[in-house]
Amino acid sequence: MTNIHHNDLSSATDLELLEDRLHAPQFLERFELDYPPVDHPRIESAIRDVLIGVGEDVEREGLIDTPRRVARAYDELLSGYRTDPVALLNNALFDVDYSDMVVVANIEFSSLCEHHLLPFIGHVHVAYIPSNKVVGLSKIPRIVDLFARRFQIQERLTRQIANFIDEVLEPEGVAVVVEGQHMCSMMRGVKKHDSSMTTSTMLGVFHDNATTRQEFLQHIQRPA
Repeated sequence: MTNIHHNDLSSATDLELLEDRLHAPQFLERFELDYPPVDHPRIESAIRDVLIGVGEDVEREGLIDTPRRVARAYDELLSGYRTDPVALLNNALFDVDYSDMVVVANIEFSSLCEHHLLPFIGHVHVAYIPSNKVVGLSKIPRIVDLFARRFQIQERLTRQIANFIDEVLEPEGVAVVVEGQHMCSMMRGVKKHDSSMTTSTMLGVFHDNATTRQEFLQHIQRPA
């Protein structure tokens, strides 16, 4: 088995180049980053209107602070729009002598469906084959949160995770599978409580090579 040898990025110049790339307007626009702070007064006003619109008394004890609580919750639930990608990676990008598959499976996530603003939850499975660099293990779940903590659809979430890893690591290939359960179909509409949705994005060798793709799928199908 090939051994992984971690080395810091080769020089301060490499770090500077990476930071410049991650802060470039084109990168921020592509991945919908660098949004302004949550506008608490506007959200509080809107939530009050929603409560009034459904016939509630916004002055009763249980609801009087609800607009403020919702606005504050959105700071966390939608933090993915405002995450600094440089701070997220925190220099945890390493030169490696390794060319085998790296798999991080069963990453829990929660997000908000942009169609009904209801939650969807599930697990993400990620794999990549390094060409020159690997990222610290804890950063893969953080990348998942970067894109889950915003208004989303599962298909876009899957592709954004894959594209971000591909852009940052420039690996031989990236594979992402997302398994999600959607409250909008469990609580309303068809009300199918056991239904789930699976989406996948395969880039590079995972797209081009059926054997590599199958190896990844076998990894994530093994019992936890």
